[in-house]
Amino acid sequence: MKRPGLKKASKRVSCSKRYKIQKKVREHNRKLKKDAKKKGVGKKVKKDIGVPNKAPFKQDILREAEQRRLKLEEEKKKNKFAKQQQRAQKRKKENAASSDGDTKVKKARKELPSQEDLVKQMVKQSDPRNSKKHFCSELNKVIDASDVIIEVLDARDPLGCRCPQLEEAVLKRGGNKKLLFLLNKIDLVPKENVEKWLQCLQLEFPAVAFKASTQLQDKTVQEKKARFATLNGVVDQTKGVACYGSSCLLQLLGDFANGSGREGSVKVGLVGFPNVGKSSLINSLKGMRACNAGVQRGITRCFQDVHISKNVKMIDSPGVVAAQSNPKAAMALRSLQVEDKQETVLEAVRTLLKQCNKQQVMLQYNVPDFRNSLEFLSFFAKKRGFLQKGGVPNTELAASTFLSDWTGAKVSYHCKAPEKPSLPPYLSEDIVTEMQKGWDLDKLRKSNEETLRSVKFPNQASSIVLLSKGPTAGVLSDSDVVEDKPAQGPTEEEEEMEGSCANREDDGFEEVSDADEPQIRTPVTKEPAKVRFQVPVPVNIDLTSVQTDDAYDFNTDFK
Repeated sequence: MKRPGLKKASKRVSCSKRYKIQKKVREHNRKLKKDAKKKGVGKKVKKDIGVPNKAPFKQDILREAEQRRLKLEEEKKKNKFAKQQQRAQKRKKENAASSDGDTKVKKARKELPSQEDLVKQMVKQSDPRNSKKHFCSELNKVIDASDVIIEVLDARDPLGCRCPQLEEAVLKRGGNKKLLFLLNKIDLVPKENVEKWLQCLQLEFPAVAFKASTQLQDKTVQEKKARFATLNGVVDQTKGVACYGSSCLLQLLGDFANGSGREGSVKVGLVGFPNVGKSSLINSLKGMRACNAGVQRGITRCFQDVHISKNVKMIDSPGVVAAQSNPKAAMALRSLQVEDKQETVLEAVRTLLKQCNKQQVMLQYNVPDFRNSLEFLSFFAKKRGFLQKGGVPNTELAASTFLSDWTGAKVSYHCKAPEKPSLPPYLSEDIVTEMQKGWDLDKLRKSNEETLRSVKFPNQASSIVLLSKGPTAGVLSDSDVVEDKPAQGPTEEEEEMEGSCANREDDGFEEVSDADEPQIRTPVTKEPAKVRFQVPVPVNIDLTSVQTDDAYDFNTDFK
């Protein structure tokens, strides 16, 4: 009975009731034992005492028992082997009967995509926001609606991230639009290289050094920053939460908004190629995850407004559509043709390795010497544990991981800045002076120097030197957009450029060829490039030719 004031009823029972329960349990157990005794279940099995020692023919009896046991084991083995043979014959008959029809059906099923993949492809194709024409129209909307346009450049390849068509279109628009350069991902480039690129870019337009945050998730990011703070109040620069250059950019835009005398906030549009960090820049300035950001291209599809402060309003835009006339190395560096399914992942890795120094790639990924791209991917797959059945390296997964490292913010590589920079043909000194009006350039230089002092840069030796292919051409008008076509072989100009780059011994670049023998120039065809698998050549090691003059002879101690 539940008493008042108690949450649960008491489990106490009267003694008479408890004794009755115990009596019933004893009777039940006695009944079970009686039934088991009748059936003989509970009886213990008597132990075999064997042949007694006093038996007259004990040895003969034991010998006969052993022979009987061996015969039984042989019969079991024969029966097992016969059953295995019968099963093997059945399998052969089934395979022979269904070799023609079933194998074709199975191959067709493997080649055909699953129903979920087909649905995803249909949704992507039906969605008009995934088309290149939609990206071009949204980019033009951002240029028309913004007062200040910031072209975001990757510090690892600033020249390759520039789009001449975009800059020329901004200059031709009316309304006194201003153009700025923002050098993002400076923490992946050596400090000397960043300083040289800032000097080159500031000759044309004002340039801001920036390092975006990569671990923003929600509004609690301020609390996360406080966890990584040191005693002096400085955020640990090794953490991905840290952001550098935001105060410089906000102060620059705020001074421009106050000096220009505009009513309301200044609209700032962010433009650039995919994976340069436009959405991450807005998230870093906002202090929370306001825009979706990731390594995959095409996450930002539409025009998006984000209020940063009272005077500044940022506009996020989709990436610039690259033209098909660009060289393969520039397209592979941002995995543009791979995501459009115009080029395989293995071909993109092959073109990237041709533009890099082999020794620096070996040190960066800690792999042994390789002769071609396929051998590098096999070493890389074994290093990362990308193995299939039988220990076969998964080269496709290794190639996709390699490309994601280069397009994302993991691998440190840099391009050398030009020693004698010159203005592009669509720029003149009058346009440069007009674009630099309204900005406090001295204040900008000082703030950039402070940013460079606080960021932790990689060493020159740990960064890979990359040969840049120059500015990347883009498409802005809807009429100039070309539909996706299958990949074709390299043109004659690209072959000549690759040959010239491979022969430059001063910079230490080595061409990763597909064979040890010298390559023979053949006429260029329009067939799609194929990855060739080569059987490794055995190497003969002659121990007699090894010079051991400088080696220590241990036999001298035992003479």
